[in-house]
Amino acid sequence: MSRFTHADRVRGVIDIPEEFAAAQELYNGPEGRAFVAALPDLAAGFLDRWDLRLDGPAMHGVAALVLPVVRRDDDTPAVLKLQLPDDETEGEPIALRAWDGDGAVRLLDHDETTGTMLLERLDPTRMLAHLPDSREAVQVIARLLAHLTATPAPPELRRLGDLTRDMLDETTPETLAGIPDPADRRLIADCAAAVREVAGEPGDRLLHWDLHYENVLASTRAPWLAIDPKPLAGDPGFELLPALWNRYDPAETRRRFDAMTDHLGLDRTRARAWTLGRVLQNTLWHLEDDDPPAPEHLEIARCLRDHGR
Repeated sequence: MSRFTHADRVRGVIDIPEEFAAAQELYNGPEGRAFVAALPDLAAGFLDRWDLRLDGPAMHGVAALVLPVVRRDDDTPAVLKLQLPDDETEGEPIALRAWDGDGAVRLLDHDETTGTMLLERLDPTRMLAHLPDSREAVQVIARLLAHLTATPAPPELRRLGDLTRDMLDETTPETLAGIPDPADRRLIADCAAAVREVAGEPGDRLLHWDLHYENVLASTRAPWLAIDPKPLAGDPGFELLPALWNRYDPAETRRRFDAMTDHLGLDRTRARAWTLGRVLQNTLWHLEDDDPPAPEHLEIARCLRDHGR
């Protein structure tokens, strides 16, 4: 989440950052425009329903608008998170309830119909991405992952096994033909082959699925807490790529991978296969949008593939 820079006051209730409105337009089209148009009334309704008062300017990422608020009855600082419900966000309150504030931001209230959440307020100015020592930051991620993935996944969450079957079904010669470089095509085919080796045991742990350095904030009750999960039931090895790609440093890929697998106590071969599976998934998403694979993802996959030989 980042503070807005340019915004228009809407009906005296909330600020709609221009960048957020543009992102909704880009990624969600007419549905995104309708969501932004409805935000003032939506926010006003929940400010009244949960007896909240605004306590600062809006913050936002790509998918959610976040309003600092205070509960009127007990002066508890919190944030109101407004977002479009989708396959990724619908599991967020389920995961946060399962963790119950242990290693992750605490859920205070939730509206199932709109996906709106009331969350404890962390410190957005103290983000793990701002920690100068990237090696120390990786250790923080590793500790959080070890803690969070110790929780069994609730049964209603999406399953890695289902996503894996879809990925492998989509990995066809025709799909790979969208990758112009033959060496890159071979690399992604190797990623698919690695996933096939572990697909029969997809795991049952509660995964955050997007734990990188900008999704970890400081708190008064804990040094660092995770935010914005896109939860999934599966193998913790599927969690490692965000921390390898975010703050990308090619010289640190193996060191980060080894540090995280050591701290989580993961079988390195299986974790490598699931990380290559994550690269495969991201590549398929890029190809679906007629975009080339991300060069950093390819380099990470090449490094780990060759590291395992």
